[in-house]
Amino acid sequence: MANTSKRTLGKPRSWKKALRRDWQLYTLLVLPVVFLLIFRYVPMLGNVIAFRRFRPGGSIFGDEWVGMRYVELFINDAKFWDVFQNTVILGALSLIIVFPLPIILALLLNEVRRIWFKRLVQTISYLPHFMSIVIVAGMVLQIFSVQGTVNQIVTALGGEPIAFIQRAEWFRDIYISSEIWQTVGWGTILYLAALTTVDASLYEAARIDGANRWKQTWHITLPGIRPTMVTLLILNIGTFMAVGFEKVLLLYNPLTYPTADVISTYLYRIGIESANFSYATAIGLFEAIIGLTLILSANAISRRAVGTSLW
Repeated sequence: MANTSKRTLGKPRSWKKALRRDWQLYTLLVLPVVFLLIFRYVPMLGNVIAFRRFRPGGSIFGDEWVGMRYVELFINDAKFWDVFQNTVILGALSLIIVFPLPIILALLLNEVRRIWFKRLVQTISYLPHFMSIVIVAGMVLQIFSVQGTVNQIVTALGGEPIAFIQRAEWFRDIYISSEIWQTVGWGTILYLAALTTVDASLYEAARIDGANRWKQTWHITLPGIRPTMVTLLILNIGTFMAVGFEKVLLLYNPLTYPTADVISTYLYRIGIESANFSYATAIGLFEAIIGLTLILSANAISRRAVGTSLW
């Protein structure tokens, strides 16, 4: 009993001792914590206007309690469910198509033995990530315009120019292809770093047992980078509903709203342009709850199925 009390009393002193010893390191946490508090946690208090009527110039927490009125409005709004469907489709396409490609590219580059060629491919694939979204969107608009590169190729092959940017049925193809071009190279960095942690002796043992390259990849390489794959998958699922706002906003137009308008752009028009802040907050809160549910579910499923999770 005496030993337990001594250990219990010793914990605060040991923590204070560690703080005094490494206070320089702890000070590095001050700015990130302050940033999170001011720009991430304090704004959460504003979610109360999803249940209160907010008027510009009035209280920042709304003037009167309206309960679930704004929630009922967007639930009964057919336009919202069209936007919700577009968000789910674009999020699913990004998850199914864009997410696996960095893994595939990393596996291919891992098999390249000519260092100069490997570095060349890495450099070319990484560069788009460092471009501004505005520059990327401008390039996409130019390439797919009526007089753009794609239509010049179509015309040279004897076809008629297509107004890709003005046709709703082409928006998803344009968006996903631009996402692939911009993000795949950067995502490859993480998987190449993970590949360096795989024990080389495992490959040697597999070769001795007669395993070919495909079997080595399937039974050694992929299990070796599985923690990284699962972590990034969970993070991507968590942002499933938050489809790239900036790129969609820069690429879409009223003619492509049927397939391009997503929750984030809909919120921008409702909340910022129309100044209907309470209604926009209710929709944003609904989106956040879905995102939180998805990431918690994905984390729990991953922990039980493969034994790897974020927490």
